[in-house]
Amino acid sequence: MSNIPETGRTMRVTIRLVVLQILVLSLLATLGGRLWYLQIRTGSQYAAEAQGNHIREVVEPAVRGEILDASGRVMVGNQTKLVVSVSRTELLQQKDRGKAVLARLADVLGMPAKDVQDKVRLCDAKTPKPCWNGSPYQPIPVTQQATTQQAMQIMERREDFPGVTAQPTAVRSYTGVEGASAAQVLGYLSPVTDEEVTKTADKTGRERRLPSDQIGRAGLESVYDDDLRGTTGVDKLEVDNLGKVIGSAGTVPAQPGNNLVTSIDARVQKTVEDQLQQAMTDARKVYDNETHKNYEADSGAAVVMDVHTGRIIAMASAPTFDPNLWVGGISAKDYAALNDKSSNYPLINRAIQGLSAPGSTFKVISTTAAVQAGYSLDGHYPCPPSLTIGGREFKNFEGESFGDISLEKALEISCDTVFYGLAYDQWQKDGGIKPKNPADWFTKTAHEYGLGAKTGVDLPGEVPGRVPDRQWKQAFFDANQKAWCAQAARGGHEYADEIARENCVDGNVMRAGDAVNFAIGQGDTLVTPLQMARIYSALSNGGTLYRPSIGKAIMSPDGKLVRDIAPHVDGKIPAQGKLLDYIDQATAGVVTSGTAAWKFVGAGWPQGKIELHAKTGTAEVAGKQTTSWLTTYSADYAVVMTISQGGTGSGGSGDSVRRIYQALYGVDDKGAIDGGKALLPKPQAELPKFNPDGTAIIKQADYPGGQAYPSGAEFLDPTPATGSSTPTSLDLAAVEPARVTGRSRA
Repeated sequence: MSNIPETGRTMRVTIRLVVLQILVLSLLATLGGRLWYLQIRTGSQYAAEAQGNHIREVVEPAVRGEILDASGRVMVGNQTKLVVSVSRTELLQQKDRGKAVLARLADVLGMPAKDVQDKVRLCDAKTPKPCWNGSPYQPIPVTQQATTQQAMQIMERREDFPGVTAQPTAVRSYTGVEGASAAQVLGYLSPVTDEEVTKTADKTGRERRLPSDQIGRAGLESVYDDDLRGTTGVDKLEVDNLGKVIGSAGTVPAQPGNNLVTSIDARVQKTVEDQLQQAMTDARKVYDNETHKNYEADSGAAVVMDVHTGRIIAMASAPTFDPNLWVGGISAKDYAALNDKSSNYPLINRAIQGLSAPGSTFKVISTTAAVQAGYSLDGHYPCPPSLTIGGREFKNFEGESFGDISLEKALEISCDTVFYGLAYDQWQKDGGIKPKNPADWFTKTAHEYGLGAKTGVDLPGEVPGRVPDRQWKQAFFDANQKAWCAQAARGGHEYADEIARENCVDGNVMRAGDAVNFAIGQGDTLVTPLQMARIYSALSNGGTLYRPSIGKAIMSPDGKLVRDIAPHVDGKIPAQGKLLDYIDQATAGVVTSGTAAWKFVGAGWPQGKIELHAKTGTAEVAGKQTTSWLTTYSADYAVVMTISQGGTGSGGSGDSVRRIYQALYGVDDKGAIDGGKALLPKPQAELPKFNPDGTAIIKQADYPGGQAYPSGAEFLDPTPATGSSTPTSLDLAAVEPARVTGRSRA
């Protein structure tokens, strides 16, 4: 019995030893299995990754492709500049980590030593800019503005500047060829972001973004970035565990980007920019009897479009800016100035982002709507001085009365009360404030003309405008009812307070006032100049809505066609056949005897030889002076100009639009036509020819008609831009509706 406890202890010890042995063996087996997995199964993979840890990439930026006008003139190119760069790797190998070298370099370049030191430090979460966010093995540019003398000092004293190079490098240049800026059209570049680098890390070729890349951020530079950017070259360096370069692991040479040929004609672009500025300058000299001060003419836009293709020949926006400010990185001061209220936000392209009511230029759409609703082209409609609708008086400008007139005459003289009457009658047929299956011909027709939607132009940031149909009314009511009711509860007696009280109750209802205002392009309707240019192009070409475009072709660096960018048909406008001819005749009458006659035929335009068509518009906006609209077309071009707070349609824009046509067709102030002075009497269809080195062949007679290649029309008097101070909102929900007080002006 005495041995039992001893035997039990022995067994327990034995069991523990066995368990321990099993545990040790299990651990050894696990370790062995893991070693087998790492060294045998995936050994090659980890060996490759370890090798990769010793490879560092030095990139060679690709030469970016050029942006050319329709004849091959370089609008955006690459200018060779002396760039001084510093190799951070070589600096760190020096005893003082390169501080003395950077101090000497700052002295040669005439820069503060701290600025040079900041530029070569690496970016991280705690380091403010300026800093370098690229590879630490990449030469870091310190300046792109080095002089030849500075470069010689550096290169002749290499012993004083180890790791510093000064060499010619291609830098983006916005040339201003023929004096044309086209800033909002061309766009600009800025450095790639860390997020963009991370997102494309697993890509290859042009799709991959590297820390040294510049990317298009606006305009054509942005839309055609993949074509223009090229493929960055990579030199793979082998380094040891201390980061010293010990060899090369291969080189992939840089491939230059392709060139973009556009439909822009630089000479016409210059003319349009000058004439837009001239119109704004002239408007500021005119006294406004409504506000008792001169017109502010704070901003504007103009578009010239080829009616046969939808291609844009010129597009101007004012105020504007110099895209070269972005080259090499825009300064904080310049960036703040471009976004300051006092500059009136020149980065906005008002041709595709500027919104306003179209005024009477909308009446071609209302005419179409009336005919689709069943009103006869052969009918006559009353044009009294005013109509009282819903307890409000809606007047003609200056109370004109013309009796019963045709729709053609109503367009020609821009009689508001004809369109008020038609819209009100149709609103009643639709059921008034209690509609039953309304036809909504007026808003439906506006949509059929392409309004309320983007045109699809190859520029970023386009806005769709607004057609205030029943769906929009309901959505706007849902979003704003609470605010309207709160304003109404305060009991104010201003006009805005009265509107808020109405909207609080039935802001979602299509009221009579909404219908009649819409018919004359007022109320809550918003359009862009490009949308109107597209519509008036369709009126000219027989009814086809083309998608507006600027890119014409992608060419290789040696001048070979890579990709053609063909015109695209989006559909047809509802005005066809007899109705289209009718509108065509009416808009010609606007030029000969209507609201634009004093600026065209009355100013010597040869209407019998080059027939122009037009519609004037003067849109009223609450709290501002009137917006000038002039929409026109010929057999080949549509020209549209609008000036915010610029006065009447013909008064504010008439002279400048006529001068644009004079430049296009070579017409002097007396109406004589000189083909030798015509900039572009026919749109240019052919692509430019190129030399073997990729440069375009610019001939004196490379335009239709074989006319000479003048630098500009002699009668044009370029006027510099001036600033203004009224902000423009691009947020449709925040745009103040353009309301009238019962009248409109042609």
